[in-house]
Amino acid sequence: MNKVVTMCLLIIFLIGIPLNAYSDVNSEEEPFENHEEHEETVASSFERGVVVEVIAAIDEESSDEEYSGFNIMTQVVKIKVLTGRYKGEELIIENNFSGNKAFDIIVSEGDKVILSIEETFDEAPKIYISNFVRDTYINYILIGFALLLIIIGKLKGVKSIITLAITIFVILKVMLPLFLKGYNPILVTIVCAIFIIITTFFIISGINTKSISAIIGTVGGVLIAGTIAYIIGSSANLTGLSSEEAGMLIYIPQNIEFNFQGLLFAGIIIGALGAVMDVAMSVASSMHEIREVNPEIDYLTLMKSGMNVGRDIMGTMSNTLILAYTGSSIPLLLLFMAYEFSMIEILNMDLMATEIVRSLIGSIGLILTIPITSLTTGFIVKLKKIKQVRTLP
Repeated sequence: MNKVVTMCLLIIFLIGIPLNAYSDVNSEEEPFENHEEHEETVASSFERGVVVEVIAAIDEESSDEEYSGFNIMTQVVKIKVLTGRYKGEELIIENNFSGNKAFDIIVSEGDKVILSIEETFDEAPKIYISNFVRDTYINYILIGFALLLIIIGKLKGVKSIITLAITIFVILKVMLPLFLKGYNPILVTIVCAIFIIITTFFIISGINTKSISAIIGTVGGVLIAGTIAYIIGSSANLTGLSSEEAGMLIYIPQNIEFNFQGLLFAGIIIGALGAVMDVAMSVASSMHEIREVNPEIDYLTLMKSGMNVGRDIMGTMSNTLILAYTGSSIPLLLLFMAYEFSMIEILNMDLMATEIVRSLIGSIGLILTIPITSLTTGFIVKLKKIKQVRTLP
């Protein structure tokens, strides 16, 4: 029992490594490395804090002529720094609001916050509230998710957590760093996706014909979907710059000339990968179960059974992909309805065309995975049967 608990904690820790790969900077280190350049040096860090008291809330009209008539609200708060060089210190700071709810952080007593601390030589540090602390609750959900997998899935659940940790590690530590070094995003994504597919299926189901069938079906579906995405995306002149984040990549300090279309297609492949893997394993697993129950079944009947199972999965999984993309675009869809955009305007926007192509290509990959997996499984079963007949005395 102790071994099982230890393994569970180790797995949770492994998942936490990628998620905390870009954790807060520890400001306990010396903030200035070159003392000759103190006057020009600015050290910045992000630390945790808690709001001890909201002392006052000031609501006054802006003195700036450009923003005349606008009210500016400022909270005067006492905060206690929980980490870093100023750990344990209580400071009184101003928390200013811009009037935009998307950016304003209105705090109350007891709220845990992220503090941005900027220091210059011979001056008092400038401290701002940059965000609420959210990672604590993410960790709660993560631990609950891991425990549910282990309790319900038992050994399979443990294997699922291991494969999830590997997937996160490959994306955060291999795929994205290679993108930042200027490597072709499509080739990198294909190689990473194939590695994720193989390791996931072999760890969860072992090295057997069922896993091999599912691997071939998944790789085939993803590659065909990726090819279609590339052809359609290029023909439709999708730029890959439809999102605000993609546009910001132009100005990153690494000065990399990204292939934004390539990044778009890479995102489509990775986005569809999970659903396609699910379908491939479901079809391959059901076909092998049918053969276990009826070893004498001919491969054509077995393939037909696999196709029937795949058809049942196909409708709901296609809905899953499309609903996932729709769910993430609800504010945008509401804007279109509110301002009564015409359908021709909506469909020809780069952003909307990108999301439609993304959801449809993912669904196409999912659909194509069904016949590929069924044919592959039937063919492997036929070969095994022929081999068994030949080895009989």
